[in-house]
Amino acid sequence: MTLTELKYIVAVARERHFGRAAEACFVSQPTLSVAVRKLEEELGVTLFERGASEVSLTTLGEQVVAQAHRVLEEAEGVKRVASQSKDQLVGPLRLGAIYTIGPYLLPGLIPILRERAPRMPLLIQENYTLKLADLLRRGELDLVVLSLPFSETGIVTQAVYDEPFRIVLPSGHAWLKSKEISAAWVDQEDVLLLTSGNCFRDQVLQACPMLNRGSNNIQKTLEGSSLETIRYMVASGVGITVLPSTSADSIPEHNSLLAVRPFAPPVPSRRVALAWRKSFPRPQAVETVYQAILACNLPGVGKLDEAAMES
Repeated sequence: MTLTELKYIVAVARERHFGRAAEACFVSQPTLSVAVRKLEEELGVTLFERGASEVSLTTLGEQVVAQAHRVLEEAEGVKRVASQSKDQLVGPLRLGAIYTIGPYLLPGLIPILRERAPRMPLLIQENYTLKLADLLRRGELDLVVLSLPFSETGIVTQAVYDEPFRIVLPSGHAWLKSKEISAAWVDQEDVLLLTSGNCFRDQVLQACPMLNRGSNNIQKTLEGSSLETIRYMVASGVGITVLPSTSADSIPEHNSLLAVRPFAPPVPSRRVALAWRKSFPRPQAVETVYQAILACNLPGVGKLDEAAMES
């Protein structure tokens, strides 16, 4: 059994196709296929079910591939231990962020990291929480910015800031006369939300539970949309929306089509955190990103200290 063979089965499990896995590993398909078959023969088990168009893992194969991920990560750790003088802030950092955080955090974060860790470029992926969690577990991401609650075995979370929600209204709306908006009012309006499966949508529904009334609900959901697109929809007069402060507070006060109002207490909010594997061998990189986020000018948020650590 070799590390190369383990890399091959991890690639096949990820791509669900021998040809694409071979391309990802920069080898020919026969080379990869022979190596995978050799490993199966050595282990005495079948790792993959080979179909005409797709490859799937057997039940035992899933366990073997999961262990292979851990072995490969430990092997990378061995290289780093053997070169202890190597700067942990040198080399790419694979950073994930959920869709409702990335566009508002990254413009401020990247310049700070360029200054503090110029030899640590970010390889960035935006996605949903479930997908980012899967990539983090598999070692395909090093660090993820997401919204709590989040709990995974072997994953550490560090809370960074609390972010209040805002009401965003179109011009001419009757609520513009109010200095703050009660969450109990929201169900009286057409409310634009993100598609199902987005954690921010779930948090808004938790803050405004009357939006869950069923068939009589007047809520409109913008399938597959971003917060920015929803802002444009509100500006066009379709309805109102709820946005995190980093999105809402960036709307200029002189905007003639949109207006922002705070919620009346208790103000709904979300807690944003970093997440990484306990075995991740670059703690200085994590700390640098954490401190860089704290240094970002994020409108409306309340920064937290290390006392907010969860695991």
